[in-house]
Amino acid sequence: MTSTQSTPLKCGAVGVGRMGQHHARVYADMEGVELVGVVDANFDRAKEIAAKHGCKAFATEQELLDAGVDAVSIAVPTTFHLKSAEPFLKAGVACLIEKPLAQGADEAEKIKHLAENHDACLMVGHIERFNPIMRAMQTATASTGEPITPRFMEVHRVSPMTFRSMDIGVVMDMMIHDLDVVLMLMGGREPDEIQASGVAVISEFEDICNARLVWNIPESDGGGQCVANITASRLAMKTERVTRITGEGGYIKIDYAGKTGTIIRKTANEIQMREVREQLGSGKDLTDVDWTELVNIEPLTIDGGEPIVKEIEAFLDAVRTGEQPAIDAEAGFANVRTAERIVAAIGTSLGAKTSPALS
Repeated sequence: MTSTQSTPLKCGAVGVGRMGQHHARVYADMEGVELVGVVDANFDRAKEIAAKHGCKAFATEQELLDAGVDAVSIAVPTTFHLKSAEPFLKAGVACLIEKPLAQGADEAEKIKHLAENHDACLMVGHIERFNPIMRAMQTATASTGEPITPRFMEVHRVSPMTFRSMDIGVVMDMMIHDLDVVLMLMGGREPDEIQASGVAVISEFEDICNARLVWNIPESDGGGQCVANITASRLAMKTERVTRITGEGGYIKIDYAGKTGTIIRKTANEIQMREVREQLGSGKDLTDVDWTELVNIEPLTIDGGEPIVKEIEAFLDAVRTGEQPAIDAEAGFANVRTAERIVAAIGTSLGAKTSPALS
């Protein structure tokens, strides 16, 4: 659908637990939006959130649909995404579906086709895209006109066990955030090769995983390869969410949790860099040289915008304009299919010891 900013969008939230309650809050507080109602399998919970935001509580998706909505957030457990989103997509209602799009590539593809066949706007809630540090990185690289082409990416996302999202493994639960960012940096391309190791410790699914993704770069883009080494664990002693991107033209470090980041560009002092190379070639002792003076080190400038607000603003802007959303069904599908390939690679690495949960 298309709309204007002056026409309030009628919105709803399906699933108002840990994440869904924030979707309801943002809709209720956002200018140009009317929160029609909320749905939850626990009707008492739905009534509690509805009372808090002055809207109606519904027991089913169909009741919310019958009340009249233009857009909804789907924040139920991953295993119910298809079931909850289907009636809305069939009715042409825009859906913002929390990550991951589905529990597997087959269901992700079904959701994708539902949106396409019924001309419904669909966006996937990969909220790290809207983290202030990601926005800062994109602004910084765009401002110079010199993007850093990735050649090696190293990602660590680990945290103590919270016993949430236990219906899926750590790849779909935590690593999926980083798969979305890494695939975005690679222009949406899925990796050509995947190797992975993982272990199920507490849950029936993998709780720890390390994956190595390889892209073969076309000769038209310079050739060679890009490698991403991604580690995710929900059994760590502390929380860490750090991405390091090394590429032609520079290096980027992103600390999602700390909301800090740094860009190092080698082009800043190219003349000095050439002189150093010549001196190295001649065997000169350069142990007293401060290498940081040969590059440009920039701290990223962070804004204070709340990620979920930015995410929902982007979603509703796509609903109003009819333009493709920031993270569309194709991107969500690619993320899930890559995650599924990683889980399959874990099974390969375990060989004969593969458990049913990892097969």
